[in-house]
Amino acid sequence: MRAAASFACNSYAYTLSHDARSCVAHLADLGFREFELMIYPGHLWPPAASAGERAALRRFTEESGLRIVSLNMPNIDINIAGASAEMRRYSLDLLSGVLALAGDLGVAGVVIGPGKANPLFPAPRRHLIDHFYAALDALVPLARKVGTQVWVENMPFAFLPSMNEVMDELERYGNDHIGVVYDVANGHFIHEALAEALRRCRTRLKLVHLSDIGQHTYRHDPVGMGTVPFDAVPAVLKEIGYSRLPVLEIISQQPDRDILSSLDKLAALGYARAVAQDRSK
Repeated sequence: MRAAASFACNSYAYTLSHDARSCVAHLADLGFREFELMIYPGHLWPPAASAGERAALRRFTEESGLRIVSLNMPNIDINIAGASAEMRRYSLDLLSGVLALAGDLGVAGVVIGPGKANPLFPAPRRHLIDHFYAALDALVPLARKVGTQVWVENMPFAFLPSMNEVMDELERYGNDHIGVVYDVANGHFIHEALAEALRRCRTRLKLVHLSDIGQHTYRHDPVGMGTVPFDAVPAVLKEIGYSRLPVLEIISQQPDRDILSSLDKLAALGYARAVAQDRSK
């Protein structure tokens, strides 16, 4: 229970079994105080969430001393860099709804991906970048209007899979109000040097996602089931001044068991101590 307070928890593994409020309550019973909620029908879905339901969820978290730090939509369902204008429009409409929901819930950021290319016959990179920039043109002003931010995550299936590529394009785009989320498993999967990636994105870094993975099959496993060098990360987080709670994004059929096991293993590696020291400053 004590270790859970040093981490935030992502709700991915509960999207099919719990609605957002019952999920937050359940994870709070496990000791977590901060949460990243997935956008998923039946769990938390902007078109289905009435004003009253949004207000009730925000009131519940605030009165319980809990905090939703981010909203995240599975990026397999949308593509802001899609070839068709219809797919791009659909994706932006959904993400605009997520941003409005984040504003209603008092959530700091909405996680997005840069978009995906056809792996068999990708569009020219310049076209994909133009679509990404056009999406930022639409989403970033809306985020500021409703009181949240756009946070771009490194994703192996995105046309910008590495954090170095994400940062290069965000620097070219030139808006300091866009943050990034560094997913350690995603970086490890593509053989990215984790320490270098974290240092590269330190000026925009808003969240760190933690789960385990090998380098052959894409997963977000419990800690200990893959080859992520977790022991190398806490010192880098301390070095770059990261002070938010890292987010456990464990996707499992037995989430309670695997999430609690993972946080205990990470706490033993120094994650809880590093976070506590930084947050005490």
